[in-house]
Amino acid sequence: MEMLGRKGSNSKCVALIVLVTWCVMQINAADNHPIKKIIAETKTCTHRRSPCFLKRIQCPAQCPSSSPSDPKAKICYVDCDSPICKAQCKTRKPNCNGRGSACLDPRFVGADGIVFYFHGRRNEHFSLVSDTNLQINARFIGLRPAGRYRDYTWIQALGILFDSHKFSIEATPTATWDDEVDHLKLSYNGQELIIPQGPFSAWESPENKVRVERTSSKNSVLLTTEVAEISVNVVPVTKEDSRIHNYQIPEDDCFAHLEVQFKFHGLSPKVEGVLGRTYQPDFENPAKPGVAMAVVGGEDKYRTTSLLSADCGVCLFSPAQAFPEKNTEPVMDHGMLDCRGIANSGNGIVCKK
Repeated sequence: MEMLGRKGSNSKCVALIVLVTWCVMQINAADNHPIKKIIAETKTCTHRRSPCFLKRIQCPAQCPSSSPSDPKAKICYVDCDSPICKAQCKTRKPNCNGRGSACLDPRFVGADGIVFYFHGRRNEHFSLVSDTNLQINARFIGLRPAGRYRDYTWIQALGILFDSHKFSIEATPTATWDDEVDHLKLSYNGQELIIPQGPFSAWESPENKVRVERTSSKNSVLLTTEVAEISVNVVPVTKEDSRIHNYQIPEDDCFAHLEVQFKFHGLSPKVEGVLGRTYQPDFENPAKPGVAMAVVGGEDKYRTTSLLSADCGVCLFSPAQAFPEKNTEPVMDHGMLDCRGIANSGNGIVCKK
C-alpha cells in the first residue's frame, strides 16, 4: 500500500510539472505571436473650445498608436473639433479626396465637400486662405503648350503667415524624379530648416509655435501650428500623367509639386481665399456637384505679389489682429466634416446639392 501511495504521488508531481511546462510554453508563444494584442493609446483633446475637451478617447485596435514604428501604418487620430469624440485611423499623407485638400493641377475639395479646379497662372502667387490671424499663399508653376488657351498649373510652394511669423514649404525643381532624394525645402522666419531624413524626425520652433514632423523618410511632412495642421507630400508630374492629359511635359523638368490637405482651428466667418471662402457659413459653391472639371475663377482678387505677402484684393490677414483677445468676430472650429449629400453638415457649413 505504501508503494502504491508513493507511485500515485509521483504521478501527480509529474503531471503537475508537465502542466506548468505547457502553460509556460503557451505564454511564450503568445508573447512571440505576430498578432498579439497591443495596448491602445488613450488620446485627450486639450483645446478648450473642443466639444471633446479633456475627454479620454481610446485608439482603435486597427491603429492603436499615433506614432507606430512602421512608417506605412495608419496612425490613431482624434478630430478634437468634431462632436463625435471618437478616434479614427488615418494615413500620414494628404488625402486628395478629403475635405480641405489641394492636389493635381490643382484640384480642390472645399469645406462643403465639393470638388473644384482653380488654375490661376504659372509663376504667380494666390491666396488659398486669408483670415485675420492666418494667411496661406501658393506659388503656381506650369506651362502652356502650343494651341492651349490657358496654363496647366500646379502648386509648387506654400507661404504661411501667422502672428509675426513666416513659414514656407517648397518642392525643389528637378529634371527627373528620384524617390531616394528629398525634394522638400523648408524655412522659418527666413532661415532654412534642416530636418534629418527618416520617419518621425521633427523640428519645433523655439517659442513652440510650430512643429514639423516627417511622415515618411523623404518628401512628406506634417506642419502643426495653433491655427492649422497642414499635411504635405511632394510628387512629380509623371510621363503617364503627361500622356493622359496631354501636358507635354519637357525632358528637363518633371514639375515637382505639392499635394496638401488642411485642417483649421478657429476660422472667422469672413475667411477668404480660393479654398478659405468655402469655410464661410453661408458659402454657395459655384462649382456644382456632379459637374466634371468645374473651374472657378477669381485670379485677380486672390493674386498676391509674393509667396509671403498678404496684399490680395480680399486679403484679411493683419498681424496686429492675430491674437484671439483682439478679434471681434466670432470664430468657428472646423473638424473633419463629410457632407456626403446631406443638406446641412451641422457645423455651419451648408452643403449644396
